[in-house]
Amino acid sequence: MDEELRKKILTLLDQHRIMTIATLRPDGWPQATTVGYVNEGLALYFLCGLDSQKAANLARDDRVSLTIDHDTPDLLAITGLSMAAHAKAVADPAEAAKILRMLPLKYPEQVAPLPVPMPTPEDVRIFRVT
Repeated sequence: MDEELRKKILTLLDQHRIMTIATLRPDGWPQATTVGYVNEGLALYFLCGLDSQKAANLARDDRVSLTIDHDTPDLLAITGLSMAAHAKAVADPAEAAKILRMLPLKYPEQVAPLPVPMPTPEDVRIFRVT
């Protein structure tokens, strides 16, 4: 990937907070869900419930497709990112804790105290998308 494209992608990732991620259900149908994300460079991270359909789908097949975009009234101003990737569960507790610390930074307008406590790495499944 050339540097100009990399910079465009990183700018887009930094400007957004949600993505639609599609996983494969056991019956082969895709399941698309909107989730919040954080990124470290080009690596994307999202979390979901331990017993969620996303977590079960990804335990069986780690392939995903995702989009990151926004609505615009100008048809010619549509921009976004669409990609196929693999989503792997984050197993390292230190990495998981770091990702959970990054999440509130994506929402600076959210003032403390948060309406619900932040989950711990044991409460959720965190995935790295690459």
